[in-house]
Amino acid sequence: MLEKKYKILFVCLGNICRSPAAEGIMKDLIKRSKLEYLIEVDSAGTYGGHAGDLPDSRMRAHALRRGYNLTHRSRQIKVDDFDEYDMIIAMDDMNVNKLRRLAPDVASIQKIYLMTDYCTRLQVDHVPDPYYSGSDGFEQVLDILEDACAGLLKKLINN
Repeated sequence: MLEKKYKILFVCLGNICRSPAAEGIMKDLIKRSKLEYLIEVDSAGTYGGHAGDLPDSRMRAHALRRGYNLTHRSRQIKVDDFDEYDMIIAMDDMNVNKLRRLAPDVASIQKIYLMTDYCTRLQVDHVPDPYYSGSDGFEQVLDILEDACAGLLKKLINN
């Protein structure tokens, strides 16, 4: 069982599709596991152009069909987030590289992870950005994130 409290930040480009979906899925898993007192999650983007916006309406609609109500307001990651969070989980290599450049020190770099490293069923190396895709793209992202979030929670519980 978990021995310490974890604060996890999910990061994508604009914080309107992938990372708020990861946040919503993970919150649901945490709630169902009755671990809200031990795991806190949030999300952010490496780009701040959507700051204050709700997630993309298409992502909200697809997520809601699966029972996830995405209400997060977009924000850009800050250097202070490296102090506040234990894990900063990026959706793809581009986000990982941006986070590494933003990280203030080596200890902060060691907090950066790739979301798909936690997948247990699907063989994928990144969470694709569905912004310019159709319905299939949003569904694929949700499939990957459900797998990765479940794998992440299992890893946290078993560590």
